[in-house]
Amino acid sequence: MKALVVDDSRTIRVMLKRFLQAQGFDPIHEAGDGKEALAKLAEVGSVDLALVDWNMPVMDGLDFVTTLRQNKQYEAVKVVMVTTESEASKVSRAMSAGANQYIFKPFTPEKLREKLDLMGFAKPGA
Repeated sequence: MKALVVDDSRTIRVMLKRFLQAQGFDPIHEAGDGKEALAKLAEVGSVDLALVDWNMPVMDGLDFVTTLRQNKQYEAVKVVMVTTESEASKVSRAMSAGANQYIFKPFTPEKLREKLDLMGFAKPGA
């Protein structure tokens, strides 16, 4: 299973990549903003899962998800917003834009695993 981690924090990207590796994802690509993420997808092709922060420079997570969902090539990509934005209206906007799940920072590995399970990414052998 292929994944993409999109966050302007290198520390968060490293943490999420380690988590995804433990869940059996490989390869795991990364980007520091939405524009970079779109370029990465154009380079490597579609992925199974994208973990996306909302607040990033250049192109934020909401604009990334909106743009991603406009391209039929990426319609099967499962998107989890991983963000500090916790207002109900923002959660609603992200889900309306095409996010499949939403998780608030800070989060636990267990909570993230629960979201992945809900989308059908149960860890092999679990």
